Amino acid sequence: MNRTEELRRRLAAAEEGGGSERRKRQHKEGKLSARERVALLLDEDTFEELDKLVVHRCRDFGMHETQTPGDGFITGWGRIDDRLVYVFAQDFTVFGGSLSETNAQKICKVMDLALKNGAPLIGLNDSGGARIQEGVLSLGGYADIFLRNTLASGVVPQISAIMGPCAGGAVYSPAITDFVFMVANTSYMFVTGPDVIRTVTHEEVTKEELGGSQTHNSVSGVGHFIAADDAECLRMIRGLLSYLPQNNLDDPPRRATSDPADREDPALDSLVPAESNLPYDIKDVIARVADDGEFFEVHEHFAPNIVVGFARFDGRSVGIVANQPAHLAGCLDIDSSTKGGRFVRFCDAFNIPIVTFVDVPGFLPGTEQEFGGIIRHGAKLLYAFAEATVPKITIITRKAYGGAYCVMGSKHVRTDINYAWPSAEIAVMGPEGAVNIIYRRELSTATDPAQARAERTEEFRARFASPWVAAERGFIDAVIEPRQTRGKIIRALRMLETKTDTMPRKKHGNIPL
Repeated sequence: MNRTEELRRRLAAAEEGGGSERRKRQHKEGKLSARERVALLLDEDTFEELDKLVVHRCRDFGMHETQTPGDGFITGWGRIDDRLVYVFAQDFTVFGGSLSETNAQKICKVMDLALKNGAPLIGLNDSGGARIQEGVLSLGGYADIFLRNTLASGVVPQISAIMGPCAGGAVYSPAITDFVFMVANTSYMFVTGPDVIRTVTHEEVTKEELGGSQTHNSVSGVGHFIAADDAECLRMIRGLLSYLPQNNLDDPPRRATSDPADREDPALDSLVPAESNLPYDIKDVIARVADDGEFFEVHEHFAPNIVVGFARFDGRSVGIVANQPAHLAGCLDIDSSTKGGRFVRFCDAFNIPIVTFVDVPGFLPGTEQEFGGIIRHGAKLLYAFAEATVPKITIITRKAYGGAYCVMGSKHVRTDINYAWPSAEIAVMGPEGAVNIIYRRELSTATDPAQARAERTEEFRARFASPWVAAERGFIDAVIEPRQTRGKIIRALRMLETKTDTMPRKKHGNIPL
């Protein structure tokens, strides 16, 4: 056999991975193979594979008798919508996709290239964890990856797709990355599995309950997206990347749109209910003002009292942060503060303007919130907004009460343009609560306390629960008709295209984690 024939034999062995029977088992479980995933993710015929012939170097436990070219990991680069990306995919058919010293080096190589060349990094995770036979060598491989995840954070977008098991130390690489995708019924993440938990704490829990896609997307907040299957997951990754720049020195991509910049939507004028305690869906507002009504929501199932995601205005990508009055009246709590703060920091790191819609009655009261550290967690969101130097535009649609007014992109935390709808109520607290405090003595001696309370409440509402005082002080740049919102946002974004802002010289701040 000549060298060319030997090359072809080795390449074929690498592409065969763990063999057809194991791939069939993957398919039977509703999972694609690692190579099928890479092919679906990338533009056709753009994948350039690296280290296809790498094999492990372990000689213990008879491992030297089983070596597969590539060692169970597929790494390289390709293109998505003709833009460069780097990718690695774990092949569960080879040693359960376990991490070895050598395939960790393969991942580190593409991570280094992504950092040097300023392009996104995508990891397709489907692994049983560290390769036990290699001991500390595999653990060291994880640590090498974690370091690079940290160094790349805020430099290039990092995306993790959990497409099978991801357990033990393996979970910390996805946790450091910017976005985590999970697949319903086939993916799970946990530090310690059900068997260990049963032994140590005597709790009975299934893998799905402990670390399935629904758990991490709605309870823990570790996951950002749920896909129905592998194919949908990969399509969603492509969709997300269409909103993101290549790196922190790049501008977000722009897309041609036929949606007029000056389009007005009269339906917005009546969208907020006249009664301030009635809910409405803030996503209706977002859909009516964004280009073509498109909104790519992030963290949809976690802390739904705040809505975050990406949209486009005038073809330009922006990050949306919005209180959701349809859930918990839009109150800020521990989870929503953390969710919003991390999203704001991502947008700021990657030059994505932030548009904030405010309808917030305050922070959620209760001992559970206070004992859980709402002060510290709420400060994360405040810190993120104050720290951000990208263009920031805020629209107050209704309530903006108390400290939550300050936190949600107020003028005082360096927001560039602040608008309010006529329905805005900007005050320390709601009229009813304020009247009970300010006029407590008067109400206690009134002949008709109910009538007196109603009169004082209406008086307070007219004087303070409105946008006028804030506008008179310059805390609101303009009170606008709701139908004008899209045009106002677009004109402000155009004006802010050349914005520069600075931070005091420092290594980094100490965000209240």
